[in-house]
Amino acid sequence: MQNKELPQETSNFFSTRFIRFLGGKNLLFFLLILLIVGCVIFIYDKISFIFQPLRVLFEVVILPGVLGVILYYLTRPFLRLLMKWRIPKIWAILIIYLVIIGALTLSIVLVYPFLRDQFTNLMNEFPAYFMAFVENIVSWLNNSRLNEYFSMINFDYDKMITSLTEDVVSQVKDFATGFATSVATGITGFVSALTGLVLSLVIVPFILFYLLYEGEKMPKFILRNTPPSMRKFVGDVLHDMDKQISSYIQGQILVSICIGAMVTIGFLVIGLEYALLLGVLAMVTSVVPYLGPVIAITPAAIIAIVADSPFMILKLAAVWTIVQLIEGKFISPQIMGKSLSIHPITIIFVLLTAGSLFGVPGVILGLPTYALIKVFVTHIYRVFKQRYNRFQMEEEDMYEE
Repeated sequence: MQNKELPQETSNFFSTRFIRFLGGKNLLFFLLILLIVGCVIFIYDKISFIFQPLRVLFEVVILPGVLGVILYYLTRPFLRLLMKWRIPKIWAILIIYLVIIGALTLSIVLVYPFLRDQFTNLMNEFPAYFMAFVENIVSWLNNSRLNEYFSMINFDYDKMITSLTEDVVSQVKDFATGFATSVATGITGFVSALTGLVLSLVIVPFILFYLLYEGEKMPKFILRNTPPSMRKFVGDVLHDMDKQISSYIQGQILVSICIGAMVTIGFLVIGLEYALLLGVLAMVTSVVPYLGPVIAITPAAIIAIVADSPFMILKLAAVWTIVQLIEGKFISPQIMGKSLSIHPITIIFVLLTAGSLFGVPGVILGLPTYALIKVFVTHIYRVFKQRYNRFQMEEEDMYEE
Protein backbone atom coordinates (compact mmCIF):
# COMPACT_ATOMS: atom_id res chain seq x y z
CA MET A 1 0.00 0.00 0.00
CA GLN A 2 1.50 3.28 -1.08
CA ASN A 3 1.62 6.14 1.32
CA LYS A 4 0.06 9.33 0.09
CA GLU A 5 2.37 12.27 0.18
CA LEU A 6 1.42 14.98 2.62
CA PRO A 7 1.00 18.42 1.14
CA GLN A 8 4.26 20.28 1.26
CA GLU A 9 4.29 23.45 3.32
CA THR A 10 5.74 26.37 1.45
CA SER A 11 6.35 29.93 2.44
CA ASN A 12 4.53 31.22 -0.62
CA PHE A 13 2.07 33.95 0.34
CA PHE A 14 -0.61 32.56 -1.98
CA SER A 15 -0.34 29.08 -0.43
CA THR A 16 -1.47 30.17 3.03
CA ARG A 17 -4.79 28.76 4.16
CA PHE A 18 -6.62 32.07 4.40
CA ILE A 19 -5.36 33.37 1.05
CA ARG A 20 -6.20 30.07 -0.66
CA PHE A 21 -9.71 30.33 0.78
CA LEU A 22 -10.06 33.83 -0.69
CA GLY A 23 -8.95 32.55 -4.08
CA GLY A 24 -5.19 32.15 -4.07
CA LYS A 25 -3.58 33.80 -7.02
CA ASN A 26 -7.02 34.85 -8.18
CA LEU A 27 -6.92 37.33 -5.29
CA LEU A 28 -4.06 39.17 -7.00
CA PHE A 29 -6.04 39.40 -10.23
CA PHE A 30 -9.08 40.59 -8.31
CA LEU A 31 -7.07 43.37 -6.65
CA LEU A 32 -5.64 44.37 -10.02
CA ILE A 33 -9.14 44.49 -11.47
CA LEU A 34 -10.25 46.72 -8.60
CA LEU A 35 -7.29 49.02 -9.26
CA ILE A 36 -8.11 49.18 -12.96
CA VAL A 37 -11.78 49.85 -12.24
CA GLY A 38 -10.79 52.66 -9.87
CA CYS A 39 -8.56 54.20 -12.54
CA VAL A 40 -11.36 53.93 -15.11
CA ILE A 41 -13.82 55.63 -12.73
CA PHE A 42 -11.29 58.39 -12.06
CA ILE A 43 -10.74 58.97 -15.78
CA TYR A 44 -14.45 58.90 -16.58
CA ASP A 45 -15.09 61.40 -13.79
CA LYS A 46 -12.71 63.83 -15.48
CA ILE A 47 -14.51 63.50 -18.82
CA SER A 48 -18.05 63.22 -17.43
CA PHE A 49 -19.25 65.96 -19.79
CA ILE A 50 -19.05 63.46 -22.64
CA PHE A 51 -21.79 61.38 -21.00
CA GLN A 52 -24.20 64.28 -20.55
CA PRO A 53 -26.46 62.97 -23.37
CA LEU A 54 -26.68 59.60 -21.60
CA ARG A 55 -27.61 61.36 -18.36
CA VAL A 56 -30.33 63.31 -20.12
CA LEU A 57 -31.59 60.09 -21.72
CA PHE A 58 -31.72 58.41 -18.31
CA GLU A 59 -33.62 61.35 -16.79
CA VAL A 60 -36.12 61.23 -19.65
CA VAL A 61 -36.60 57.46 -19.51
CA ILE A 62 -36.67 56.97 -15.74
CA LEU A 63 -40.13 58.48 -15.12
CA PRO A 64 -42.09 56.56 -17.78
CA GLY A 65 -40.02 53.46 -17.04
CA VAL A 66 -40.86 53.47 -13.33
CA LEU A 67 -44.54 54.24 -13.99
CA GLY A 68 -44.67 51.49 -16.59
CA VAL A 69 -43.16 48.93 -14.21
CA ILE A 70 -45.56 49.92 -11.41
CA LEU A 71 -48.58 49.61 -13.71
CA TYR A 72 -47.22 46.31 -15.05
CA TYR A 73 -47.08 44.72 -11.59
CA LEU A 74 -50.51 46.13 -10.75
CA THR A 75 -52.16 44.80 -13.91
CA ARG A 76 -50.25 41.52 -14.34
CA PRO A 77 -52.51 39.55 -11.94
CA PHE A 78 -55.58 40.62 -13.95
CA LEU A 79 -53.83 39.65 -17.20
CA ARG A 80 -53.07 36.19 -15.82
CA LEU A 81 -56.64 35.84 -14.58
CA LEU A 82 -58.07 36.76 -17.98
CA MET A 83 -55.69 34.34 -19.70
CA LYS A 84 -56.85 31.57 -17.34
CA TRP A 85 -60.33 32.23 -18.70
CA ARG A 86 -58.87 31.38 -22.14
CA ILE A 87 -58.98 34.95 -23.40
CA PRO A 88 -56.19 35.66 -25.92
CA LYS A 89 -53.42 37.82 -24.51
CA ILE A 90 -53.92 40.71 -26.94
CA TRP A 91 -57.63 40.89 -26.10
CA ALA A 92 -56.90 40.61 -22.38
CA ILE A 93 -54.50 43.57 -22.64
CA LEU A 94 -57.14 45.53 -24.55
CA ILE A 95 -59.71 44.83 -21.81
CA ILE A 96 -57.24 46.03 -19.16
CA TYR A 97 -56.62 49.23 -21.14
CA LEU A 98 -60.36 49.88 -21.44
CA VAL A 99 -60.82 49.40 -17.68
CA ILE A 100 -57.93 51.77 -16.91
CA ILE A 101 -59.25 54.41 -19.32
CA GLY A 102 -62.75 54.09 -17.86
CA ALA A 103 -61.48 54.42 -14.28
CA LEU A 104 -59.38 57.48 -15.17
CA THR A 105 -62.33 59.09 -16.98
CA LEU A 106 -64.68 58.57 -14.03
CA SER A 107 -62.05 59.92 -11.62
CA ILE A 108 -61.47 63.04 -13.71
CA VAL A 109 -65.17 63.72 -14.31
CA LEU A 110 -66.57 62.89 -10.88
CA VAL A 111 -63.81 63.13 -8.26
CA TYR A 112 -61.30 65.65 -9.60
CA PRO A 113 -63.58 68.76 -9.59
CA PHE A 114 -64.58 68.13 -5.98
CA LEU A 115 -60.99 67.57 -4.85
CA ARG A 116 -59.85 70.65 -6.77
CA ASP A 117 -62.45 72.83 -5.03
CA GLN A 118 -61.56 71.42 -1.62
CA PHE A 119 -57.86 71.94 -2.26
CA THR A 120 -58.40 75.54 -3.40
CA ASN A 121 -60.51 76.34 -0.36
CA LEU A 122 -58.00 74.71 1.98
CA MET A 123 -55.11 76.70 0.47
CA ASN A 124 -57.08 79.92 0.87
CA GLU A 125 -58.08 79.18 4.46
CA PHE A 126 -54.91 77.45 5.63
CA PRO A 127 -53.12 80.70 6.70
CA ALA A 128 -56.12 81.49 8.94
CA TYR A 129 -56.03 77.94 10.32
CA PHE A 130 -52.31 78.24 10.94
CA MET A 131 -52.64 81.61 12.71
CA ALA A 132 -55.44 80.26 14.90
CA PHE A 133 -53.31 77.21 15.67
CA VAL A 134 -50.42 79.45 16.78
CA GLU A 135 -52.76 81.61 18.90
CA ASN A 136 -54.04 78.49 20.65
CA ILE A 137 -50.49 77.43 21.45
CA VAL A 138 -49.65 80.89 22.84
CA SER A 139 -52.85 80.92 24.89
CA TRP A 140 -52.05 77.50 26.32
CA LEU A 141 -48.53 78.59 27.22
CA ASN A 142 -49.85 81.73 28.92
CA ASN A 143 -52.20 79.68 31.09
CA SER A 144 -49.71 76.91 31.90
CA ARG A 145 -46.99 76.70 34.54
CA LEU A 146 -44.39 76.94 31.82
CA ASN A 147 -45.11 80.67 31.69
CA GLU A 148 -43.55 81.07 35.15
CA TYR A 149 -40.37 79.28 34.11
CA PHE A 150 -40.08 81.31 30.90
CA SER A 151 -40.56 84.51 32.93
CA MET A 152 -37.76 83.50 35.30
CA ILE A 153 -35.28 83.19 32.43
CA ASN A 154 -36.66 86.25 30.60
CA PHE A 155 -37.65 84.20 27.56
CA ASP A 156 -40.27 85.96 25.44
CA TYR A 157 -41.82 82.99 23.66
CA ASP A 158 -44.81 85.06 22.52
CA LYS A 159 -42.58 87.36 20.50
CA MET A 160 -40.55 84.44 19.14
CA ILE A 161 -43.64 82.48 18.02
CA THR A 162 -45.21 85.59 16.48
CA SER A 163 -42.03 86.36 14.57
CA LEU A 164 -41.74 82.75 13.42
CA THR A 165 -45.36 82.74 12.28
CA GLU A 166 -44.92 85.96 10.33
CA ASP A 167 -41.82 84.51 8.66
CA VAL A 168 -43.66 81.34 7.68
CA VAL A 169 -46.64 83.24 6.26
CA SER A 170 -44.30 85.66 4.47
CA GLN A 171 -42.31 82.80 2.96
CA VAL A 172 -45.49 81.09 1.79
CA LYS A 173 -46.67 84.32 0.14
CA ASP A 174 -43.23 84.94 -1.40
CA PHE A 175 -43.17 81.38 -2.72
CA ALA A 176 -46.61 81.77 -4.29
CA THR A 177 -45.67 85.15 -5.77
CA GLY A 178 -42.31 83.92 -6.99
CA PHE A 179 -43.88 80.83 -8.53
CA ALA A 180 -46.47 82.91 -10.36
CA THR A 181 -43.77 85.34 -11.53
CA SER A 182 -41.47 82.55 -12.70
CA VAL A 183 -44.32 80.96 -14.63
CA ALA A 184 -45.20 84.30 -16.21
CA THR A 185 -41.62 85.28 -17.09
CA GLY A 186 -40.22 81.84 -17.81
CA ILE A 187 -43.12 80.57 -19.87
CA THR A 188 -40.75 78.88 -22.33
CA GLY A 189 -39.10 76.78 -19.66
CA PHE A 190 -42.46 76.00 -18.10
CA VAL A 191 -43.88 74.84 -21.42
CA SER A 192 -40.74 72.79 -22.07
CA ALA A 193 -40.99 71.05 -18.69
CA LEU A 194 -44.72 70.48 -19.17
CA THR A 195 -44.10 69.08 -22.65
CA GLY A 196 -41.48 66.69 -21.29
CA LEU A 197 -43.87 65.50 -18.60
CA VAL A 198 -46.71 65.00 -21.09
CA LEU A 199 -44.42 63.09 -23.47
CA SER A 200 -43.27 60.89 -20.59
CA LEU A 201 -46.87 60.12 -19.67
CA VAL A 202 -47.72 59.41 -23.31
CA ILE A 203 -44.89 56.86 -23.49
CA VAL A 204 -46.17 54.96 -20.42
CA PRO A 205 -49.02 53.11 -22.24
CA PHE A 206 -46.59 51.82 -24.88
CA ILE A 207 -44.12 50.63 -22.22
CA LEU A 208 -46.97 48.97 -20.32
CA PHE A 209 -48.20 47.22 -23.47
CA TYR A 210 -44.81 45.69 -24.28
CA LEU A 211 -44.26 44.70 -20.64
CA LEU A 212 -47.63 42.94 -20.53
CA TYR A 213 -47.11 41.30 -23.91
CA GLU A 214 -43.41 40.38 -23.63
CA GLY A 215 -42.69 40.69 -19.88
CA GLU A 216 -42.92 36.96 -19.16
CA LYS A 217 -40.30 36.26 -21.85
CA MET A 218 -37.69 38.63 -20.40
CA PRO A 219 -36.32 36.26 -17.69
CA LYS A 220 -36.10 33.43 -20.23
CA PHE A 221 -34.20 35.71 -22.62
CA ILE A 222 -31.74 36.64 -19.85
CA LEU A 223 -31.23 33.01 -18.88
CA ARG A 224 -30.60 31.96 -22.49
CA ASN A 225 -27.78 34.48 -22.69
CA THR A 226 -26.27 33.43 -19.34
CA PRO A 227 -23.50 30.78 -19.08
CA PRO A 228 -24.99 27.38 -18.16
CA SER A 229 -23.04 27.19 -14.91
CA MET A 230 -24.65 30.43 -13.69
CA ARG A 231 -28.22 29.90 -14.90
CA LYS A 232 -29.52 28.48 -11.62
CA PHE A 233 -28.03 31.36 -9.63
CA VAL A 234 -29.32 34.01 -12.06
CA GLY A 235 -32.74 32.33 -12.24
CA ASP A 236 -33.09 32.31 -8.45
CA VAL A 237 -32.06 35.97 -8.23
CA LEU A 238 -34.54 37.03 -10.94
CA HIS A 239 -37.34 35.01 -9.34
CA ASP A 240 -36.77 36.49 -5.89
CA MET A 241 -36.44 40.04 -7.27
CA ASP A 242 -39.68 39.67 -9.20
CA LYS A 243 -41.42 38.31 -6.10
CA GLN A 244 -40.13 41.14 -3.90
CA ILE A 245 -41.13 43.94 -6.28
CA SER A 246 -44.50 42.37 -7.07
CA SER A 247 -45.39 41.87 -3.41
CA TYR A 248 -44.27 45.37 -2.46
CA ILE A 249 -46.04 47.29 -5.24
CA GLN A 250 -49.31 45.36 -5.15
CA GLY A 251 -49.41 45.21 -1.36
CA GLN A 252 -48.48 48.86 -0.83
CA ILE A 253 -51.12 50.11 -3.27
CA LEU A 254 -53.84 47.98 -1.65
CA VAL A 255 -52.81 49.09 1.85
CA SER A 256 -52.79 52.74 0.75
CA ILE A 257 -56.29 52.45 -0.72
CA CYS A 258 -57.58 50.84 2.47
CA ILE A 259 -55.99 53.58 4.63
CA GLY A 260 -57.44 56.34 2.43
CA ALA A 261 -60.93 54.82 2.58
CA MET A 262 -60.82 54.32 6.36
CA VAL A 263 -59.49 57.84 7.01
CA THR A 264 -62.14 59.41 4.77
CA ILE A 265 -64.96 57.47 6.44
CA GLY A 266 -63.62 58.24 9.90
CA PHE A 267 -63.26 61.97 9.22
CA LEU A 268 -66.77 62.08 7.74
CA VAL A 269 -68.16 60.38 10.84
CA ILE A 270 -66.57 62.87 13.25
CA GLY A 271 -67.52 65.82 11.01
CA LEU A 272 -63.99 67.06 10.18
CA GLU A 273 -63.77 69.50 7.29
CA TYR A 274 -62.06 68.48 4.02
CA ALA A 275 -62.50 64.79 4.89
CA LEU A 276 -62.18 63.53 1.31
CA LEU A 277 -59.10 65.65 0.57
CA LEU A 278 -57.41 64.58 3.79
CA GLY A 279 -58.27 60.95 3.04
CA VAL A 280 -56.68 61.20 -0.40
CA LEU A 281 -53.63 62.82 1.19
CA ALA A 282 -53.40 59.95 3.69
CA MET A 283 -53.71 57.43 0.85
CA VAL A 284 -50.91 59.05 -1.17
CA THR A 285 -48.50 59.61 1.71
CA SER A 286 -49.01 56.15 3.21
CA VAL A 287 -46.85 54.81 0.37
CA VAL A 288 -43.91 56.02 2.49
CA PRO A 289 -43.74 54.02 5.76
CA TYR A 290 -43.48 55.89 9.08
CA LEU A 291 -42.96 59.31 7.48
CA GLY A 292 -46.18 59.22 5.43
CA PRO A 293 -48.64 59.08 8.37
CA VAL A 294 -46.87 62.03 10.05
CA ILE A 295 -47.22 64.12 6.89
CA ALA A 296 -50.88 63.15 6.49
CA ILE A 297 -51.94 63.82 10.08
CA THR A 298 -50.35 67.30 10.34
CA PRO A 299 -52.93 69.35 8.34
CA ALA A 300 -55.76 67.32 9.85
CA ALA A 301 -54.48 68.05 13.37
CA ILE A 302 -54.22 71.79 12.65
CA ILE A 303 -57.80 71.87 11.32
CA ALA A 304 -59.03 69.86 14.31
CA ILE A 305 -57.29 72.11 16.85
CA VAL A 306 -58.86 75.30 15.48
CA ALA A 307 -62.29 73.70 15.03
CA ASP A 308 -65.24 75.01 17.02
CA SER A 309 -65.60 71.80 19.01
CA PRO A 310 -62.90 71.41 21.69
CA PHE A 311 -63.21 67.63 21.44
CA MET A 312 -62.42 67.48 17.72
CA ILE A 313 -58.73 66.77 18.36
CA LEU A 314 -59.73 63.86 20.62
CA LYS A 315 -62.05 62.52 17.92
CA LEU A 316 -59.24 62.88 15.37
CA ALA A 317 -56.82 61.04 17.64
CA ALA A 318 -59.35 58.24 18.14
CA VAL A 319 -59.96 57.86 14.39
CA TRP A 320 -56.27 57.91 13.59
CA THR A 321 -55.46 55.38 16.32
CA ILE A 322 -58.19 53.02 15.12
CA VAL A 323 -56.99 53.33 11.50
CA GLN A 324 -53.37 52.63 12.46
CA LEU A 325 -54.36 49.65 14.62
CA ILE A 326 -56.51 48.11 11.88
CA GLU A 327 -53.79 48.74 9.29
CA GLY A 328 -50.97 47.40 11.48
CA LYS A 329 -52.74 44.38 12.98
CA PHE A 330 -55.04 43.18 10.19
CA ILE A 331 -54.55 44.82 6.76
CA SER A 332 -50.75 44.91 6.35
CA PRO A 333 -50.10 41.41 7.77
CA GLN A 334 -52.74 39.93 5.44
CA ILE A 335 -51.77 41.89 2.31
CA MET A 336 -48.07 42.65 2.73
CA GLY A 337 -47.06 39.88 5.12
CA LYS A 338 -43.29 39.96 5.52
CA SER A 339 -42.50 40.43 1.85
CA LEU A 340 -39.61 42.81 2.43
CA SER A 341 -38.40 41.50 5.82
CA ILE A 342 -36.67 44.79 6.58
CA HIS A 343 -36.13 45.98 10.14
CA PRO A 344 -37.97 49.23 11.00
CA ILE A 345 -34.69 50.99 11.90
CA THR A 346 -33.27 49.99 8.52
CA ILE A 347 -36.40 51.35 6.81
CA ILE A 348 -35.96 54.73 8.53
CA PHE A 349 -32.27 54.92 7.57
CA VAL A 350 -33.03 53.95 3.97
CA LEU A 351 -35.78 56.59 3.71
CA LEU A 352 -33.60 59.33 5.19
CA THR A 353 -30.59 58.46 3.04
CA ALA A 354 -32.55 58.05 -0.20
CA GLY A 355 -34.48 61.25 0.50
CA SER A 356 -31.27 63.22 1.09
CA LEU A 357 -29.69 61.88 -2.10
CA PHE A 358 -32.61 61.87 -4.53
CA GLY A 359 -35.44 63.83 -2.89
CA VAL A 360 -39.04 62.64 -3.18
CA PRO A 361 -38.29 59.97 -5.85
CA GLY A 362 -35.66 58.54 -3.52
CA VAL A 363 -38.15 58.32 -0.64
CA ILE A 364 -40.67 56.51 -2.85
CA LEU A 365 -38.23 54.17 -4.62
CA GLY A 366 -35.71 53.74 -1.81
CA LEU A 367 -37.29 50.71 -0.16
CA PRO A 368 -37.92 48.60 -3.29
CA THR A 369 -34.41 49.41 -4.52
CA TYR A 370 -32.98 48.35 -1.17
CA ALA A 371 -35.05 45.16 -1.35
CA LEU A 372 -33.57 44.32 -4.77
CA ILE A 373 -30.03 44.98 -3.55
CA LYS A 374 -30.72 42.85 -0.48
CA VAL A 375 -31.88 39.93 -2.65
CA PHE A 376 -28.74 40.12 -4.78
CA VAL A 377 -26.40 40.40 -1.78
CA THR A 378 -28.20 37.53 -0.03
CA HIS A 379 -27.65 35.21 -2.99
CA ILE A 380 -24.01 36.29 -3.29
CA TYR A 381 -23.52 35.54 0.41
CA ARG A 382 -25.19 32.15 -0.03
CA VAL A 383 -22.77 31.27 -2.84
CA PHE A 384 -19.86 32.50 -0.72
CA LYS A 385 -21.05 30.37 2.21
CA GLN A 386 -21.34 27.28 0.00
CA ARG A 387 -17.81 27.93 -1.26
CA TYR A 388 -16.60 28.24 2.34
CA ASN A 389 -18.28 24.98 3.41
CA ARG A 390 -16.86 23.16 0.39
CA PHE A 391 -13.41 24.56 1.12
CA GLN A 392 -13.64 23.43 4.75
CA MET A 393 -14.56 19.88 3.69
CA GLU A 394 -11.70 19.74 1.20
CA GLU A 395 -9.27 20.97 3.87
CA GLU A 396 -10.46 18.35 6.37
CA ASP A 397 -10.24 15.53 3.79
CA MET A 398 -6.74 16.65 2.76
CA TYR A 399 -5.38 16.61 6.32
CA GLU A 400 -7.13 13.33 7.16
CA GLU A 401 -5.28 11.70 4.26
